[in-house]
Amino acid sequence: MRAVVQRVTEASVVVDGKKVGELELADGTQGLVALIGVTHDDTPERAAALADKIWRLRILDPDDDGRERSASDVDAPILVVSQFTLHANTAKGRRPSWNAAAPGPVAQPLVDAVVDALRSAGATVATGEFGAHMHVRLVNDGPVTLILDV
Repeated sequence: MRAVVQRVTEASVVVDGKKVGELELADGTQGLVALIGVTHDDTPERAAALADKIWRLRILDPDDDGRERSASDVDAPILVVSQFTLHANTAKGRRPSWNAAAPGPVAQPLVDAVVDALRSAGATVATGEFGAHMHVRLVNDGPVTLILDV
């Protein structure tokens, strides 16, 4: 599994003109957006490991003692959006190959497993809509963007 995780000060997802997911952040606070890509050999165990990594990743602003914090430290909300394009192969030519991306019936339960694991850990999670054409709006803070592979 692959995730692109961004530290944000605001984020939302719109499908067909309707907001389907949004992070509710007070001024001066941060949350995370996690774009999740699934490949053919991913498992529920990898989904759980990825969720734990996202939840405990210390990329939020430091506390007064200078210690960087994670979403789990400050109950920062997380917006999870499925994104099969994270497994694009662009090695040849100008047209990406999507062969490494798992098909929807394989990918959707694993993206849902990431969301479930985050919620089980105590996270407040908003989501996009699997398989829909989404407009993801966010303000990247820092900017901080990391690529996680599990």
